[in-house]
Amino acid sequence: MPEKVMPGPVEGTGGIREAVCVHTRKIYDSCRDKDCIEDLRFYPKLQYVDVINHALSVKGGSADLLYVYVDVEPVNFNRGFYTVDMRFFYNVTLQAYTSCPAPVTVEGLCVFDKRAILFGSEGSAKIFSSKFRSGEPDIPMLRRSNLPEAVVEAVDPIVLDARLVESGCSRRDCDCDLCEVPPAISQCFGGELCGGDEGRRIYITLGQFSIVRLERDSQLLVPVYDYCMPEKECSCGSTDDPCSLFRNINFPVGEFFPPNTVALPEDYEEAKNFCACCHK
Repeated sequence: MPEKVMPGPVEGTGGIREAVCVHTRKIYDSCRDKDCIEDLRFYPKLQYVDVINHALSVKGGSADLLYVYVDVEPVNFNRGFYTVDMRFFYNVTLQAYTSCPAPVTVEGLCVFDKRAILFGSEGSAKIFSSKFRSGEPDIPMLRRSNLPEAVVEAVDPIVLDARLVESGCSRRDCDCDLCEVPPAISQCFGGELCGGDEGRRIYITLGQFSIVRLERDSQLLVPVYDYCMPEKECSCGSTDDPCSLFRNINFPVGEFFPPNTVALPEDYEEAKNFCACCHK
């Protein structure tokens, strides 16, 4: 068994100068998901309710992920495991088609709830810190709960479908109560949202990619090669003239000679652009 490495200079290890002890967050467990969220209710801004009630059809547009609320709770009778409850808030833009040829852009809110169970280990130490907190007396921070911290990484979803539903027809078992929407999310729309049961409803389908992980504060021993000194100089802006930039752009042959077939998208960027073009 190799000898245990201790903090300090390290010799004969291919350029490693020393081993140092660092405080960071260790990932105990993680997962990734590719969710196809069907029949997600669309809560329009109040000003678009009449447009939706008179619309002949709706088509998907784009969706912007505003915020993800995350909560962590231990799993009963399964030590070291935790539930990660997530609530995704989206700003969705759709195209409503009425008797006029040009569609009307409507904007509203969609909410998606998701749960994952991950391993986050156990910790019983009481954690304190002397870090200064703005607006409070300069005293050590209060003891915090020794739960792992959940981190959610997600990209903006892809709008896959949108459809009108007559009043009284619920396509999901449980719709979101707008009273549960945080004020900061409501303010992103610049107007009141409509969540009533009267009139038509819109339900959409989103494609969401996400990564969820559980982390804990840890002290790790890591090898150090050298201090990290930036090699790149700070740029104060481009000094190239526009014609020089234009000369470096390849001639767009495909724009003058369209292909005989169109390939289906294979990655996220292509799929997002493909769906956006289809619903213009």
